[in-house]
Amino acid sequence: MQAIILCGGLSTRLGKTTAKLPKILLKIGENTVLEWQLTLLAEAGVNEVILASGHLHDVLYKQVGEKCAGVKIRYAKEDKPLGTGGAIQNAFRFVDDFPVFVLHGDILMKNISLTDMLSFLRPEMDGLLLGISVSDLTSYGEIVADAQGRISEFKEKQQTDRPGCANGAVFLFNRSIVNAFPEKEVFSIERDVFPYLSQLYVHKVETEWIDIGVPERLEYARQHFTS
Repeated sequence: MQAIILCGGLSTRLGKTTAKLPKILLKIGENTVLEWQLTLLAEAGVNEVILASGHLHDVLYKQVGEKCAGVKIRYAKEDKPLGTGGAIQNAFRFVDDFPVFVLHGDILMKNISLTDMLSFLRPEMDGLLLGISVSDLTSYGEIVADAQGRISEFKEKQQTDRPGCANGAVFLFNRSIVNAFPEKEVFSIERDVFPYLSQLYVHKVETEWIDIGVPERLEYARQHFTS
């Protein structure tokens, strides 16, 4: 099974921390973010990962090579920023079979199995999104779904501290997702594809989930996400 990790962004919010090192290679405890993610994916049966790279690609390739944590590594380099959708589309040329996991290269999770997510996917679904139960939605986009898990709405970050289901930035796609891609090179999977799918579902979990994309959350991860 294959997976795609989106790791080509500029990471400007982390400033000097990622000026010369891709965010996915930052150390959290004894492991890089990439190594944490590869371990999680391997437990779900993934044996090949396509890194959707761009900014600092040469540094990434030099440090990771063609195998990491027992997983085969391939690269889908973008020569210009393509957006999340464009990066996925570019990486799909290396995908041999579906379903395929896609995840952002700046997230960490504890006490979770992606095998459970895989078992929930059905052939009629375009895809399945990991939903994280949070007590405060202020910093997150919200997923709204019906009792069967079918997604009906995505809400942008709102100034509200109420609980809800946040987008966990882990996706599991069937081949049919390609039919919803717009005929352009640069696009967002979240804005230009997801809202137009009628067979997109959420897999809700309760877990410790950290997006390390800003300094304070990176520091929190380094203090608490070490075992």
